[in-house]
Amino acid sequence: MAKAKTAYVCTECGDSSSKWQGQCGECGAWNTMSEFVIEPASAAKGGGASPAARQGTWAGRPEAAGVVALKNVSQDAEVRVSTTIGELDRVLGGGLVEGSVVLVGGDPGIGKSTLLLQALALMSARMPALYVTGEESLAQVAGRAQRLGLPLDNLHALAETCVEKILGQAASAKPSPKLLVADSIQTLWSELLTAAPGSVSQVRESAARLVRFAKETGTSVFLVGHVTKEGGIAGPRVLEHMVDAVLYFEGESGSRFRVLRAFKNRFGAVNELGVFAMGDKGLREVPNPSAIFLSGSSTPQPGSAVMVTREGTRPLMVEVQALVDKSPLANPRRVALGLEQNRLAMLLAVLHRHGGVGVYDQDVFVNVVGGIRVQETAADLPVLLAVLSSLRDKPLAEKTVAFGEVGLSGEIRPVPNGEERLKEAATHGFKRAIVPKANAPKKGAFKDMEVIAVERLSEALAAAAEG
Repeated sequence: MAKAKTAYVCTECGDSSSKWQGQCGECGAWNTMSEFVIEPASAAKGGGASPAARQGTWAGRPEAAGVVALKNVSQDAEVRVSTTIGELDRVLGGGLVEGSVVLVGGDPGIGKSTLLLQALALMSARMPALYVTGEESLAQVAGRAQRLGLPLDNLHALAETCVEKILGQAASAKPSPKLLVADSIQTLWSELLTAAPGSVSQVRESAARLVRFAKETGTSVFLVGHVTKEGGIAGPRVLEHMVDAVLYFEGESGSRFRVLRAFKNRFGAVNELGVFAMGDKGLREVPNPSAIFLSGSSTPQPGSAVMVTREGTRPLMVEVQALVDKSPLANPRRVALGLEQNRLAMLLAVLHRHGGVGVYDQDVFVNVVGGIRVQETAADLPVLLAVLSSLRDKPLAEKTVAFGEVGLSGEIRPVPNGEERLKEAATHGFKRAIVPKANAPKKGAFKDMEVIAVERLSEALAAAAEG
């Protein structure tokens, strides 16, 4: 293969150079020059469009070449294929779309390769599948599949890191694969570049070749991505823009539960959540995640409050725990796990100003049980109730649930899908709910649950104290 013409481009300012240099001559940044392939531009003849096309207008006459009215575009439904793993289908938006490219990231050992190997083995009975490994040998992949008890009759594997050879093997295979997993994108390299595998240019070029292959052949491609110590996908940021979906595996290192979250999905909703449990037979679906995130204690404990959060289309029951203790420091600590720390500080100020409860000389620790990260404002009220319960060393009433956003002026603001949250709480046997007044259901809608509608923070604190 003839070597393609390359150039070195600064990832900070975009300045290009014919040879590599340690410092960019334009912006002065160090170690930002990455190698890129220069695609030859095809010569345009006749100024682009034909004379007939250039004479067209938008009012009923022929349109310019390549331009069509959106109302005339056929809207064929995407062909989706079930992965046979319900939680993975949920995160993908109902199944895997043919010709889509999905990037899966997560910490080392979180279960990325295990999940994709399980999905590939189960789907290989219905379509040709190919597992490409660049980090393990074929014996290691086969040994893991056997330990997980997966069917291996129709599953094929390839140990290769050169992207041209991978695409050549996939094109010559009979039957050609309709599902391909590349584990991982940071180990692949292209013959067109001289940079080392894992560099910005190699990751970008390898991903571009795989994306082009997926779109031209209709093959669904999974890319496994390494993460940096900050938690982002290693490599260029453009990698996440090139693919159709970006999924992140989350979970505590000591917990057996794993959470799969969608951060980008061109074929479905984002912020969908899939919950798995890691066992000796691989990842197992958790169809009722609310049960695992609630405390198994038979009696209420001080500093604990239950809320109903919403992840995508699914309401989840989550326990929020708070510990308030006298601080020996001049500046008391504010620690939040699973919540935004700045929002915790703001809520404590609102509690002091509009609730009459000060914790300015106390250390406050807040944790969301189960390693879930709550990103919506419905957690405001449960957090304050948990803090107050820990400060007074008095538990909330048994089977009490709460949700609601707390404003800076002390008002309790409504949150979306309030009735669905109450239905989820009633399903799990909760008898009492403290909710914003705007989220209160019609009278008689929940006969077995006492719904307390509040407008101000002081009303919510009084209702919690009465219980």
